[in-house]
Amino acid sequence: RQHRNIMIQAIVFDAVGTLIHVQPSVATIYAEVGARFGSRLDADSVQRRFHAAFARQDRLDEEAAWRTSEERERARWRTIVGEVLDDVIDIDGCFDALYGAFAQATCWSCEADAAELLPQLHQRGLRLAMASNFDARLPGVIAHMPALAGLDPIVVSSTVGWRKPAPQFFRAVAESLALPPEAILFVGDDHGNDFVGASEAGMRALLFDPRRRHLHLNEARLDRLMELAIDKCW
Repeated sequence: RQHRNIMIQAIVFDAVGTLIHVQPSVATIYAEVGARFGSRLDADSVQRRFHAAFARQDRLDEEAAWRTSEERERARWRTIVGEVLDDVIDIDGCFDALYGAFAQATCWSCEADAAELLPQLHQRGLRLAMASNFDARLPGVIAHMPALAGLDPIVVSSTVGWRKPAPQFFRAVAESLALPPEAILFVGDDHGNDFVGASEAGMRALLFDPRRRHLHLNEARLDRLMELAIDKCW
């Protein structure tokens, strides 16, 4: 439990893909909402388009050194929806419906291990927090998930002004906990944003890798979050 001779005092979790998951899927929700506005695209087509549109916006954010805001996040998603569902009759209405849908807890599920794991970690005296590339909708989403009630603080990129993997984002996380980076363990499912970003910021990092895409990381990855209950894994 030591990193650079400093004891881990807090575990910070990523949100989407780590502690919360879209249900049934982003593509399915886009296709269903899009259909209400005249789209004929199926979920498979939506998924291909979504990945391409999302990647384009990521490149723009990278060029802007990962600066963000509530306005930028809304504009980013507005552009993605417009590119993905380009056959709808009312794009503004469709975007508003989708943006509202992902603010609802019904579009999200909680990671299965969370209800058992987080109390165990709390009992060890660890502080538990969440840090996410999300926006002002996130607190409302997780408010309906009792297993996540003990997470504090909730650090959101649109409020901080920087997206992961910007070092300024991780600096804000450390400041919000009033801890040095070396005393924080960051757990997330995205190799670049979470694992590399946190590591370069001086934090201990573990990659949540349930699909086993990064086996080369060996002890720095987790198949299940419950592995955090084993002292030796961190």
